[in-house]
Amino acid sequence: MTTPPFTAVIGGGPAGLMAAEVLSHGGARVALYDAMPSVGRKFLMAGKGGLNLTHSEPREQFLARYGARRPQISPLLDAFGPDDLRQWVHELGLETFIGSSGRVFPADMKASPLLRTWLKRLQAAGVIFHLRHRWQGWPEDGTLRFITHQGEQPVSADAIILALGGGSWTRLGSDGDWVPLLQARGVPIAPLEPSNCGFDVGWSDHFRARFAGQPVKSVILHFTDGQGVTFHRQGEFVITETGVEGSLIYAVSAQLREEIKRRGTAVIHLDLTPNQSQPRLQTRLSRPRGSRSLSSHLQSKVGLKGVKTGLLREIMPPANLANPARLAAAIKTLPLRLVAPRPLDEAISSAGGVLFEALDERLMIRALPGVFCAGEMLDWEAPTGGYLLTACFASGRAAGQGALDWLER
Repeated sequence: MTTPPFTAVIGGGPAGLMAAEVLSHGGARVALYDAMPSVGRKFLMAGKGGLNLTHSEPREQFLARYGARRPQISPLLDAFGPDDLRQWVHELGLETFIGSSGRVFPADMKASPLLRTWLKRLQAAGVIFHLRHRWQGWPEDGTLRFITHQGEQPVSADAIILALGGGSWTRLGSDGDWVPLLQARGVPIAPLEPSNCGFDVGWSDHFRARFAGQPVKSVILHFTDGQGVTFHRQGEFVITETGVEGSLIYAVSAQLREEIKRRGTAVIHLDLTPNQSQPRLQTRLSRPRGSRSLSSHLQSKVGLKGVKTGLLREIMPPANLANPARLAAAIKTLPLRLVAPRPLDEAISSAGGVLFEALDERLMIRALPGVFCAGEMLDWEAPTGGYLLTACFASGRAAGQGALDWLER
């Protein structure tokens, strides 16, 4: 009897686990290696506020979330898209539902039951897990080199799946240490950069002390980059010690990051009262305020208070605040200058990674036959909202199937 090929999957996130599933179902012997004491750590952290698996929006809108890498991500989602992902979860015995925003969640909103059920199925399929095994590249004899508590361990494999994550959240295992290992083998890699991240503003001590940690709700963010591309979305964000973060900021973080690289800063404009027009604001603010303070006047006449009033005071000159026309204009288009993205290790995800141009259609590195890449270590990015996870699952599935096809040939 012919011994089935042995495949090594390095990385225990969604992409690596999905590759291991495909390989085991395809008849290969599979061992999965991870540097951490347990797998799926970033996956579990992402699910702490409710595991957003994917999104139910129309296909064209969904694909547009991948920006310049849409041509490379689209075939992966053709083979395993949002509906396939939901069906896969159902086959694990778990239910999903679509939230009011169109996002898709497990019925219990949690990541841990899904991960536990999945790991049991992988173990039943014969996948062997080797934890606390940190990959250190290839020695001269071509074997994989792992550092363990028992010392160095060489491993020979017929095919290799690399699913090592990006460079954010080092404490959970995504540290980008794989970059020099692949660069040493001639693999072209775009520098890892923060994505879905916060940005520095440079608040005054008074504003930071009073408002850091507070949410800014129900605002519209306008941004036009240097290429004339306009972004317009309603949502909320949070004031931090150094600047801003949160879902509304993350949704445009890639464009803001690139604008800062081009120009040194990026200016967003905030509409603090989406449901009130500028003429109406000006009319109401023109009424005499008597002995009332500006804060009382804003709250009484236009319903503005707290952190929104604080932002006006922080950004606008006092003379503009005393002028009803200028004050109304500021409320509708308050300029906020962002000076730098937060460090990579604070970001939810990372941009950059192994260039798709270095891979074939099976996600195999052209210069390293039998070595495949999947997940966030590839050069793509997407906003939060299920898009990151969907593409990680899809690329893991594609790499696993690509390895099976290559082994058969």
